[in-house]
Amino acid sequence: MLSFVAGDGISAEIGIIGGSGFYSLLSDAETVEVETEYGAPSSPITVGDFNGRRVAFIARHGAKHTIPPHKVPYKANIAALDSLGVKRIVTTNAVGSLSPKYKPGDFALLDQFVNMTHGRDDTFFHSNPVVHISTADPYCHELRGVASRAFDKLHINAHKTATVVVVNGPRFSTKAESRFYSSMGFDLINMTQYPEVVLAKEKRMCYLGIAIVTDYDVGLEGQTDVEPVTFEQVSKIFGENMSRIKGIMGEIVSSTPKEQGCNCRNSLDGAVVSN
Repeated sequence: MLSFVAGDGISAEIGIIGGSGFYSLLSDAETVEVETEYGAPSSPITVGDFNGRRVAFIARHGAKHTIPPHKVPYKANIAALDSLGVKRIVTTNAVGSLSPKYKPGDFALLDQFVNMTHGRDDTFFHSNPVVHISTADPYCHELRGVASRAFDKLHINAHKTATVVVVNGPRFSTKAESRFYSSMGFDLINMTQYPEVVLAKEKRMCYLGIAIVTDYDVGLEGQTDVEPVTFEQVSKIFGENMSRIKGIMGEIVSSTPKEQGCNCRNSLDGAVVSN
């Protein structure tokens, strides 16, 4: 395993953040230890070739899933990928459904989030300069288009939009909380999308969130037979879809343009308070 200092020649175009099942995707791979001013990322970063592109992979919850969602070092993960030159981040996320429209086993491309977390360090800008970044459209429009076409090409149905409410975890919701989220019109529920997507935007990175629906949340209205969600159920559904996830990721990676053609690279324009 190598240690890494920015500028030593190790680089990647695209970052993938997800479960440890993605390690097997990369060829000509090397694993590097990256230390940032925010500490170490969730796992050593594996850098290798994937469908003709240089990709860097981080296991969000650690290589052996030892990090709970409220303890994920989000800032270190994003800063580490940034130090490798990554400009695009593609992520996979297990989510619960808050609507009968989104069924277990379905895929969805996230386009909005609602943050219900607390206590998470959610910005790189705590002092001068003061930055007020826009998150009106937090997910990259260009990458969402690439992903949408990838799903269509592979004949895999996917919801092209979805609003995810992000809760702190690690516990699952009460029925009352779940009913409230459903009544507000939120589609999905997750524990890790915030602040990951916002931190990527602060680094001018494109960010894509691919959701895999693993369960109906417990308070889903009109679904009286919904059982309380368990981690075993989440793991089972996610595992059953792993081969499809890998195919989708491969198509997205190979189809992603070399240069950013979106506004993500300009995310700090007009956001910095000048003195």
